[in-house]
Amino acid sequence: MLTHKQHELLMFINERLKETGIPPSFDEMKDALDLRSKSGIHRLITALEERGFLRRLPNRARALEILKLPDSVAPGLASPKRTKGFQPSVIEGSLGKAPDKTNESEAGQSIAIPVMGRIAAGTPISAIQEHSHSINVPPDLLLTGNHYALEVRGDSMIEAGILDGDTVIIKDQNMADNGDIIVALVDEEEATLKRLRRKGNSVALEAANPAYETRIFGPDRVKVQGKLVGLIRQY
Repeated sequence: MLTHKQHELLMFINERLKETGIPPSFDEMKDALDLRSKSGIHRLITALEERGFLRRLPNRARALEILKLPDSVAPGLASPKRTKGFQPSVIEGSLGKAPDKTNESEAGQSIAIPVMGRIAAGTPISAIQEHSHSINVPPDLLLTGNHYALEVRGDSMIEAGILDGDTVIIKDQNMADNGDIIVALVDEEEATLKRLRRKGNSVALEAANPAYETRIFGPDRVKVQGKLVGLIRQY
């Protein structure tokens, strides 16, 4: 599901492409959505890319391609091509529902991983706690290597599909690529879930919510504690 601003931007880009064949500029998008800065447009476009609604074409200025529209606008469109960026593999809980045989079978093949406390998707909180309990995870959510889980607190990553109360699945690793969503340890005491951006000797921790500013640090202040590979959501 798209946020109101994501939907508004997608439809504005689509209408401009139909009218002129040329995507709007960042300034035009900013004015159309009544945003104060172009950084908010960048975050919205990144979120739409991650959800498979559009993609940026490399080495071309103002080159955006609409891959699909929301079902309410254009039902029956073919599924989009796979795009880069994290797209949450969400396992929805079934609280209050009686388990069926299929779920029981899948549970029997699940893998237990430790839950290591809470992670901030907002203002950073104290560093990751010790192992509190374990949860069972479908094996297709896991990569090779060790994994752990964290309970999300905050809304700074909502435009990446990560909500307050979700449980994120993290691959334990100390390296990550630009654009990965990571568990970052700041100054050995603050843990936060953010998108990693590197430029020169600077490390930026980027939120997926225009209400939060990108935080920039020196290279020695941030340590990668793991990479996001999936999440579990209960209703």
